[in-house]
Amino acid sequence: MVIYLAMAFWSVLGLTFNTRLSGMMTRALAPTGAIFAFLSLWTGALWGKPMWGTWWVWDARLTSELILFFLYLGYIALTSAIDDVRRADRAGALIAIVGAINVPIIYFSVKWWNTLHQGASVSLTRSPSMAQLMLWGMLLMALAMWVYTLAIVCYRVRTLIIERECHTDWVQALPEVAGAKA
Repeated sequence: MVIYLAMAFWSVLGLTFNTRLSGMMTRALAPTGAIFAFLSLWTGALWGKPMWGTWWVWDARLTSELILFFLYLGYIALTSAIDDVRRADRAGALIAIVGAINVPIIYFSVKWWNTLHQGASVSLTRSPSMAQLMLWGMLLMALAMWVYTLAIVCYRVRTLIIERECHTDWVQALPEVAGAKA
C-alpha cells in the first residue's frame, strides 16, 4: 500500500511540475508493488485455508487488496502499451492517482465493515497483541522488504534513465554502454 502511495506521490509531482524523473520513479515502483500485492494475496490464501476453511473469501480487505493488485497490473500494462513515453507517463499517473483512493479503503476496511480479518496487531498507541518473537520476526522481515524495495527501485530507475537518455553524450560516455556497443 505504501508503494502505491509513493507511486501516487510521484505521479502528482510529475503532473504538477512535468518532471521526467517522476514517471521513471513510478514505473520503477510498480513491479515491486505488484509482486508484494501478489505475495500478500497468495500467502493470505495459504493462511486462510486452515483458519477459515477456504482459500478465498470475498472479504472487504481481500477484495480491495485484489483491486490494488489489478491497479498495479493495469498501470504496468497501460504504460507499456503506449509508445510515447511522456504520454504513457501521464496516463499512468492518472491511474496511480485515482487508484490511491483504494489504499485507505484497504486499511480501514476492517473497521468499516464486518470482515473476517482482525484489527491491527501492531499500533503506535497501544502495546502489540502478538508474541514478542513474532513481532521481532515481522519487523525484521518488514525492514528486509523495504531494503529490497529501495535497492530494486534505485536499480530500475538507473536503468530507465539510461534507456531514455541512450542517445545523449553522457550516456554514450558510460563505460558499460560503450562496452556493450563493441
